[in-house]
Amino acid sequence: MRILKWTFLLTVSVLLWWLIYTNLAVFGRWFTYSLLNMPQGGHLSSAVEFFVFETPKVLMLLVLIVFGVGIIRSFFTPERTRKILSGKSEAVGNILAALLGVVTPFCSCSAVPLFVGFVTAGVPLGVTFSFLISAPMVNEIALVMLFGMFGWKVAGLYMGVGLLIAIVAGWILGRLHMEKHIEPWVFEAKMSEAVQEDAMNWEGRIRYGLNAVRDIVSKVWIYVILGIAVGAGIHGYVPQDFLASFMGKDAWWSVPAAVLLGVPMYSNAAGIIPVVKALLEKGAALGTVLAFMMAVIGLSLPEAIILRNILKPKLVFTFFGIVAAGIIIIGYLFNILL
Repeated sequence: MRILKWTFLLTVSVLLWWLIYTNLAVFGRWFTYSLLNMPQGGHLSSAVEFFVFETPKVLMLLVLIVFGVGIIRSFFTPERTRKILSGKSEAVGNILAALLGVVTPFCSCSAVPLFVGFVTAGVPLGVTFSFLISAPMVNEIALVMLFGMFGWKVAGLYMGVGLLIAIVAGWILGRLHMEKHIEPWVFEAKMSEAVQEDAMNWEGRIRYGLNAVRDIVSKVWIYVILGIAVGAGIHGYVPQDFLASFMGKDAWWSVPAAVLLGVPMYSNAAGIIPVVKALLEKGAALGTVLAFMMAVIGLSLPEAIILRNILKPKLVFTFFGIVAAGIIIIGYLFNILL
C-alpha cells in the first residue's frame, strides 16, 4: 500500500509540475507586460521577462533532477564507487571512472575527499583523476538543465566531450607516473570502511531523493537566482554585436580567454547555465561558451587550494594544464565544426 501511495503522489506531482512548467513563458509575459505594465522592447523589461521566466523554470528543473539523482545515489554510494574502480585495468578504469562521475554528483571540491580515498585504496592515479574531472564537469544537473534549455543535441555534445576530456586527461596523467608528487600523508591514511545500507527498499530510496532535494536545493538556490540575475542583465543590456565580437567564432583568442575567465569564477552547474543561455542568445559561439562553462564547473581556485593539500605543486599545475588544454581544444573544434 505504501508503494501505491508514493506512486500516486509522484504521478500527481509530475503532472502538476508539467502543467506549470509548460505555461511559464505565458506567465513571464503576463507578469512583465500586463501586471508591471512595462513597455515591450526595453532593456529593463527584457531583463525582467527573462528573470521571471527562467527563475521558476530552473528551480523546478533543479528539484526534479536532484530528486531523481538522489534515488540514483542510493545505489552508487562513495564506498560502492570505490569498490567498482578498485582492481580494474587502467584503460577500463578510466572509462568506468568517467562514467561513474556522471551518476555520482559531487562538485569539484567535494570530490577531492573521494580522490584521497581512491588513492589510498589502490585505485590508479590516472583513473582517480578521470573521476575527479568527470564528477563535477559532466554532472546530472548540467546535463538535464542543458537538455531542458537547449535540447538533446547540445546536452549530448556536452556529455560526450566532457567524458572524452575526463578519459583522455586521466589516461595522460596515468602515463606520466607522477605518484611521487602526491603528499606522503595521503598514502599513510586509511580509508574507513563506511557501513552502507544495501537492502534499502524503494520507499527508503524515495525518502533519500526527497532528503537530497532538501539538502542540495537549500544550498544552491541562491546561486541559481544570482546566475539567472546575471543572465538577465546580459540578456537585457549587453549589445549583441559586442558579445559576438568578444566571444564569437572570429575572435581566435576567445576560447583560451573564456577558460582563463572561467577558472576563478567558481560556481555550480545550476548557477552558470542561465548565464550560458544568455551568452548564446547574444551571439556568443557555442564552443567558446561551452569552454567557459567547463572551466567554471570543472576547474576552480577552491579546488586547486584543496588539491594542493594532497598533491605537490607540479602535479596540481599538470592536472590543471592538461584539463584546460583539453577544454580549449574542444572549444576550437566546436567553433569550427558547428
